[in-house]
Amino acid sequence: MNFTNKSIILKQRPLGKVSANCFEYQESSVRDLIEGEILVSNAYVSLDPAIRGWMNEGTTYIKGSPIGEPMRAFAIGEVVLSKNKNFEVGQIVQGLLGVQTLAISNGQGLSKCDISQSSISAHLGVLGMPGMTAYFGLLERGQPKPNETVFISGAAGVVGATAGQIAKIKGCRVVGSAGGKEKCDYLLSIGFDEVIDYKSEDLVSAIKEKIPEGISVFYDNVGGETLDAGLANLAIGARVVICGAISQYNESSIQGPKNYMKIVTARGNMTGIIVFDFLERYPEAVSQISEWLLEGKLKHKEHIVEGIHNFYKALTMLFEGKNFGKLLLKL
Repeated sequence: MNFTNKSIILKQRPLGKVSANCFEYQESSVRDLIEGEILVSNAYVSLDPAIRGWMNEGTTYIKGSPIGEPMRAFAIGEVVLSKNKNFEVGQIVQGLLGVQTLAISNGQGLSKCDISQSSISAHLGVLGMPGMTAYFGLLERGQPKPNETVFISGAAGVVGATAGQIAKIKGCRVVGSAGGKEKCDYLLSIGFDEVIDYKSEDLVSAIKEKIPEGISVFYDNVGGETLDAGLANLAIGARVVICGAISQYNESSIQGPKNYMKIVTARGNMTGIIVFDFLERYPEAVSQISEWLLEGKLKHKEHIVEGIHNFYKALTMLFEGKNFGKLLLKL
């Protein structure tokens, strides 16, 4: 059986802002499988801020996506051929399958997905890597306690919105920041106690006004000036969780925190979250988040762009804040 793969190849690494020249569309014949491999027909690709980091040479936790190969990304699809005893044709799997319509895998790092009570796309969002990041980043790194105030930047994204709702489930007061009235209204509709529109409000003043008691858990997805604004208003014993810095990813010179000494005066701590550290505990998080979804305690929103040719367009939306909800590319 002949299969033709359509893929987006990483052609060159960006210097600062990502350009269309970094990518190249390619069609190629799929080789025959060898023993232990499977062929997956991808249905959706996840557009995550991590993609920008993977375009670089590499970091301390993972090497950069190789030049000349499909751009690294999480994807979900159906097993259409299998020479691996652990995977059957028809099973739904997700993992780092890349920006391509067909992917060959040896099965390592793939998760089997039960879509009997959820959409397939949810396993790239609230039940996928972003949901795992929110769950473990908040509960393991932030360790929120009932009645504490949690502040979440970039709160309208899938990670921020999920982390905020989990904090509410755990009995916290939750304040989020987002850009624009529509996103702020959405956060209020899913249970956030207060929201700050960074596009129309001064963030430092608004945080002090809405969180006079100080921030006990600061879950930061934005970095830069937003990180400094949160650091300026920490409560005693505050925990700052650095999840991402989307405001900085396309900058050639990254702005580090100026208010870092506030950690000292607050007797607090600042830590990071790399979700792969909790890989063995994913089933625990998927089970708990699924339960909350079925109970109506947790909601999620998706923003879907169709067509592999629109990968670059969708990726730029992510860094310009033009997506509303979990950003996905439908293949």
